Amino acid sequence: MKALVLHEPGVISVEDVREPEPRPREALLRVRRVGLCGTDLNSYRGRNPLVSFPRIPGHEIAATIVELPEDTGILRVGMDVTLSPYTACGSCAACRNHRPNACRFNQTMGVQRDGALAEYISVPIEKLYTARLGIKELCLVEPLTVGFHAAARAQVKEQDLVAIFGCGGVGLGAVSASSFRNAITVAIDIDDRKLEIARRAGATHTIHSQRQDVASVLAELTCGHGPDAVIEAVGTEETFRAAVELVSFTGRVVYIGYAKEPVAYETKLFVQKELDIRGSRNALPEDFREVIAMLEHGSFPADAAISTIAPLEEAPSLLRAWDQEPARFTKIMLALDS
Repeated sequence: MKALVLHEPGVISVEDVREPEPRPREALLRVRRVGLCGTDLNSYRGRNPLVSFPRIPGHEIAATIVELPEDTGILRVGMDVTLSPYTACGSCAACRNHRPNACRFNQTMGVQRDGALAEYISVPIEKLYTARLGIKELCLVEPLTVGFHAAARAQVKEQDLVAIFGCGGVGLGAVSASSFRNAITVAIDIDDRKLEIARRAGATHTIHSQRQDVASVLAELTCGHGPDAVIEAVGTEETFRAAVELVSFTGRVVYIGYAKEPVAYETKLFVQKELDIRGSRNALPEDFREVIAMLEHGSFPADAAISTIAPLEEAPSLLRAWDQEPARFTKIMLALDS
């Protein structure tokens, strides 16, 4: 079968590999669509410390069931599905605390183990999710779950005012999650196109942080109190600090992005404001179910969120173009059924 193989940073090609042999309780899937995200780009660039080579990338997946190991009563051959690409050991501290999304020994498809950019994959049946969605929307489920999990970590509720730094794929998930929970949602970015998509995804307000003063706008929107929650999905020193500085007293700050350099804080704000500061990693089953419910509701601008759909054969050239001009792309999807 055909697959996309990343041999080392910058060296990637479509080639023939062996078809998978399903193990007990695994379904054989025909891959239909795979989305690319920043993790895939960083792997291609050699900036992902978790990836090992050679590696088949891809963890944002829409597929069709070809074979099932047993009758589950829900799944059936020919059904279109999406899936959770994570593993959990079941015994580390995170797993014992019922948070397997943060498993110490997690292996994500396309990073620590081969991913979905191949014609067929074999997946444990408990990782599969069905939905009344088309292939395109099924492929958006996993990337949106990361932002939805961040909103859950921020305990976003109705009538909260939530500020989200970054409207890329992950930040857009946080925007749609906040809106889906009926919060007043403020999307912050430096890209007009991303801000427009965020508005269509449910943002109540948008702030262009290069043309507007973020602190002043948020102060005006909150009568000077600051947002109830801030979700950071950029990963810069400035936005890491801004989240703590701008959030309200007793507010919640959730970090999804990684800052590339150490961040210096005015730590008295942690105590004076009695802040809840949390990280957010991957997603839980309930996040998948919530995203599916949101997409089935039809309120998410799927077409606007996808910049490129191309066949698998174009993946090497697309990754090179994305590496050279990252602002040119929002969401790239690769079609393996064309």
